[in-house]
Amino acid sequence: MSRERSKGIVGIFILVSVLFLVFIVFAFFTVSKLKDSNALGTNVLSSKNENSPIAVITIENEIMDSKKTVELLHRAEEDETIKAIILRINSPGGAVAPTQEIYQEIRRIDPIKPIYSSFGSIAASGGYYIGAATREIWANAGTLTGSIGVIMQMADLSELYQFLKYKPETIKAGRFKDTGNPARALTPEEKQYLESLLAGTHKQFLDDILAVRKDRLKKDINELGQGQIFHGKEAAEFGLVDKVGGLWEAGRAIHAEQKLEGKFGLRFLKSPKKKFSVSDFLNETEETMSDLRQKISSPNSPAFLYRPRM
Repeated sequence: MSRERSKGIVGIFILVSVLFLVFIVFAFFTVSKLKDSNALGTNVLSSKNENSPIAVITIENEIMDSKKTVELLHRAEEDETIKAIILRINSPGGAVAPTQEIYQEIRRIDPIKPIYSSFGSIAASGGYYIGAATREIWANAGTLTGSIGVIMQMADLSELYQFLKYKPETIKAGRFKDTGNPARALTPEEKQYLESLLAGTHKQFLDDILAVRKDRLKKDINELGQGQIFHGKEAAEFGLVDKVGGLWEAGRAIHAEQKLEGKFGLRFLKSPKKKFSVSDFLNETEETMSDLRQKISSPNSPAFLYRPRM
C-alpha cells in the first residue's frame, strides 16, 4: 500500500511538472504573439530582397510605444546599402507621445535619407500623423485615413456604484487630481479644463501637418481636421495624401524617382530575434502585462485614435 502510494505521488509530481512545462511554453508563445502584434507592428515577414536599396518598415495596430519603430528607422538610416525608406502604415492611431516621437525622428532622418509612406487598410488619426511627416504619401483608393483629431473617453459609473452599494473614497491634493474619476460626473470646470487640454494637443497635430503639407492642402486644415474619415481617393483630392496606389506601385515609383541601381525590390526590415532566456521571457511578460495594465487603468488618456466599426 505504501509502495502504491509512493507511485501515485511520483505520478502526480510528473503530471504537475509536465503541465508546468506546457504552461511555460504556452505563456512564452502568447507573450511572443502579443509582442508581435504590439502597437508598432515591427516584426514582419522576412524579405527575399535582402539587398534591395528600398527598406520597408511596418507600423500596424494601435501605436502605444515608439521604441521598436525608432530603432528600425535608425537601422535603416545607418545602413549605407539602403537609399530610401517606406513606412507601411496600417494603424487606427494610438497614444500621443509615441506618435509624436516617431514623427520627430522621421523629420530628422528624411533630409538625410528620403522617407515615404504607404497606407494600407487604415492610416487614421495617429497613423496619419506619422504619415504626414514623410515627404510623400501613397494610399490605396479604399484606404480609411484622416480622423485628424484627439479623443479622451471616460465613464460616469456613479449610478452603477450606487446600485451595487459600492462607495469608493478618494483622497486628493489638487482639485483636478481625480478628474475622470468614474465614481462621479465631471464638474463644468473639469470639462472646460479637459477641452482646453485636448484643444492644445489638437493644435499640435494640425501644426505638424502644416509643417510638411501646407502647400499641398486643397482646403483649410481647420476644415479637414475635425475628425472626419476620408477614403484614399478623396484624401488625395484634398491634398491629405499625394498619390493613389499600393505599396509595390509606390516602391517602383520611388525606385525610378531616386534613380536607384539594380532590379526593383523591397526589403522588409524586422527586429532581430533574440535567443530564448528565462530572464528575457520574464522581462517580456512583465512588459506585456504592464502594457495591458496601462490600457486598462488609463482609458482616459488623450489619444490619436480611431476604432473603425464595420
